[in-house]
Amino acid sequence: MSIPVTATPRRLGRAVAHTGVITRRNLLGNLRRPDVLLLSTIQPVTFMLMFLYVFGGAIEQALPPAAAGSYVNWLIPGILAQSAVFGATPTAFGLNQDRATGVIDRFRSLPMARSAVLAGRTLADLLRSAFVLALQLGAGIVLGFRWQTSLVGLAAAVGLALAFGYACSWITATIGLAVKNPEAIQAAVYMVVFPLTLLSSVFLPTRTMPGWLQAFADHQPITAAANALRGLTLGEGALAPGQTVTGQTLLALGWTVCIIALFAPLAVRVYRRSIS
Repeated sequence: MSIPVTATPRRLGRAVAHTGVITRRNLLGNLRRPDVLLLSTIQPVTFMLMFLYVFGGAIEQALPPAAAGSYVNWLIPGILAQSAVFGATPTAFGLNQDRATGVIDRFRSLPMARSAVLAGRTLADLLRSAFVLALQLGAGIVLGFRWQTSLVGLAAAVGLALAFGYACSWITATIGLAVKNPEAIQAAVYMVVFPLTLLSSVFLPTRTMPGWLQAFADHQPITAAANALRGLTLGEGALAPGQTVTGQTLLALGWTVCIIALFAPLAVRVYRRSIS
């Protein structure tokens, strides 16, 4: 029996429509919990203030001269990279809660595309991250951050941060579906997020680290994202010798594509197992 030519476009349109419904549902859930959104915004600002005013004086001496001579200019692109990663953590909590409370089982009973649950969750968290990143950037400007390139470079940096955060949401989606115990999900997520964030160039140059640790920090995705954001907002002089803005941006994009290519199918596989 032949399949009608219009079957695939119709199926795709159905999946897009269902994804839009799930995305809207998750966004409304965020609006109904303003305390969670407020706390997720305050946390990166707290990191920003702590490192700027507690550690900034000591760290500033190790910065490249072209970082505009100010730790705040070095820090804010790193904070944007950190916020993008932390913005992916609600994906794990939301999916884990939906499964624990039986919401995903209810979705299964409906005539809807199976892909809509994961796609809708990650897209909603992407839009949420865009709002949080805008607030972080505004707070950084109030604290004295001044980008040294152009508005196009700044917009490219924000877009790259959002793309990288979206990729990370597929990692946290996999964790959220793989961990059965809701009480353990927070420990599981932050056990991955915190070490990778701290062992990177988010807060300080990696050359200040011991050699064995620097080797790891220089070759992990969050460092690539932070370096790319600094290059796009501060220029090539803010990067380490031998690094270029184009090279670091392509490296960050490469990590983004690889993470999605690896963890999106893995998240789908874990999701199918969790509902079988």
